[in-house]
Amino acid sequence: MRILIANDDGYLAPGLAALVRACAGLGSIDVIAPEQNASGTSNSLTLTRPLSVFQARGGHAEGYRVVNGTPSDCVHVALTGLLGYRPDLVLSGINNGANMGDDTLYSGTVAAAMEGFLFGVPAIAFSQAEKGWGDLEAAAATARAVVEQVLASAPLGGAPWLLNVNIPNRADAATLPRRITRLGRRHASEPVIRQTSPRGETIYWIGPAGDAREAGEGTDFHAIAHSCVSITPLQVDLTDHAASPAWAARLAGRGA
Repeated sequence: MRILIANDDGYLAPGLAALVRACAGLGSIDVIAPEQNASGTSNSLTLTRPLSVFQARGGHAEGYRVVNGTPSDCVHVALTGLLGYRPDLVLSGINNGANMGDDTLYSGTVAAAMEGFLFGVPAIAFSQAEKGWGDLEAAAATARAVVEQVLASAPLGGAPWLLNVNIPNRADAATLPRRITRLGRRHASEPVIRQTSPRGETIYWIGPAGDAREAGEGTDFHAIAHSCVSITPLQVDLTDHAASPAWAARLAGRGA
C-alpha cells in the first residue's frame, strides 16, 4: 500500500510527525506538507504564482517534501505529477484542534483529504479535539487503529470515500468508543477584533468561532463531549436536492 500524508499545520508540526510514525509498517509513505501553517485555508489552490518544492533535511522531517502553498496545493501537486504514481490512500493531520461542524468548510486538514477524494483516492482527515498536542501519541495510536479498522471493512480499490475523524485529547483515546456521526452546527462567529497598527491604520482579526448550536445526539460535537472518537463520512456534493423542486417551481417560465 502506498500512502500520501499531508497536513495544514506545516511540515514541522508535531501532529504530522506523530501520524507518520503511527502509520509505519502500513505501507510505503510519502509526506508532502505545507512550508508554513496554513490553517483555515480550506480548499484553496495557489493560482497566482508558481509553487516551489524542497526536501526537508534533519530532524523528524527528514525526507519530507515541502510545498510553499496550501494543503490542497500539496495533495494536488502530488497527485498530478510530483509523486509519479497514484497513492492508495491519502491521510491528513493530525490537526492541532478540532474540525467539527461548520469548521470543516474552512479546514485545511479536511481540504487536503478532500483533494485526494476528488482525485478518486480514499482519504481520512484526523484532528485532536483540543489544541496544544496533549496526549498526541494516544491520538496517533487511535489514528492507526482507525485506518486499520476502516481498511478491514472497506478494502481499497472500490469507490473512494472521505472520512473526518476527531479524537479526544486523552491518554486512553485508542480504547474509547468510535461513533459514526453527522456534522453539527455552530452559531455565527464572534465579531471581528479591531486593533490599530503601528502606522495608525485600523486592522481586523477574525473573531473566535461561535459556540455549538446543533450538538445533539448523533453529531460530532456530541460524540466528543461524551468522550467518543467521532468519525464523519463526508461528501463533496453541496446541491440542496430537497429544495430543487421548489426552486424549479419558483423560477418556472423565467428563462429556464
